[in-house]
Amino acid sequence: MAVKIRLRRMGAKKAPFYRVVVADSRFPRDGRFIEKIGTYDPSTDPATIDIDVEKAQKWIANGAQPTDTVKALLKKAGVEK
Repeated sequence: MAVKIRLRRMGAKKAPFYRVVVADSRFPRDGRFIEKIGTYDPSTDPATIDIDVEKAQKWIANGAQPTDTVKALLKKAGVEK
């Protein structure tokens, strides 16, 4: 099972915000997920990033692969690989 740390789109039309979730890569983008580890709101200035660092590090240590966008968000949040 390939586990990914990725964004799940939420919010209204033309006003998105995202949840950072751990999900099986076979499930749809906005479908089932294993655990929510944070949020990302690009509509604020500056963008709001709220990620549980301990949970993210735990999942990465267990083999979860972050997507490119989430990898950049984790770097800004202070999560080290």
